[in-house]
Amino acid sequence: DSISSAGLWGLVNNAGIAIPTAPNEWLSKEDFVKVLDVNLVGLVEGTLSLLPLVRRARGRVVNVASVMGRVSCFGGGYCISKFGVEAFSDSLRRELRPFGVQVSIIEPGGFRTGMINPTPMVESFTRLWEQLPAETQAAYGHQYLHKYAKTTTLLQRLSSSRLSRVTDAMEHALLSRCPRSRYAAGWDARLLFLPLSYCPSWLSDTVLGFFLPIPAG
Repeated sequence: DSISSAGLWGLVNNAGIAIPTAPNEWLSKEDFVKVLDVNLVGLVEGTLSLLPLVRRARGRVVNVASVMGRVSCFGGGYCISKFGVEAFSDSLRRELRPFGVQVSIIEPGGFRTGMINPTPMVESFTRLWEQLPAETQAAYGHQYLHKYAKTTTLLQRLSSSRLSRVTDAMEHALLSRCPRSRYAAGWDARLLFLPLSYCPSWLSDTVLGFFLPIPAG
């Protein structure tokens, strides 16, 4: 009752999953829905349910998106969901500003969390490969599978273990007098992905192409 009368100062939406991740052609609608339900629809549902309390307190909403909400680097629902989080947060920020509510977006780069653990990612990728028709397997080739596994392991090695960069951004968004609309967290977010998001498509496609497996066909 006390919360209902006073309102809710801060709401942080941080839940997210990435698996299944694979070339879009390898996936079913259900594979996309699994990720979108958690990362986007769940975030929207949770926010809407608590919004009256946040509005009453003239509080803060902090939504964790990703640099993958700026540059879509791989297939599946993850990047799509993070683009959606960006769009939802932008519209929400503009709608709630007259009520004194601040909405901030956190855009982390690569951090060593369970989400980028290469073992379950490669296992899921391999399962999807084994379910593909022979024609699709021939088009992509076995080397595609092996190169993806190597890329996933490299991604974890290059990722930062300093999770405080993300939590510090959350703290600033919740407690500072003048919170920012967006927080880029991590060296790769600031120096690579955000600049890349402003580049022409041909340039970003070329840069990312160096890191993507090449299909056999």
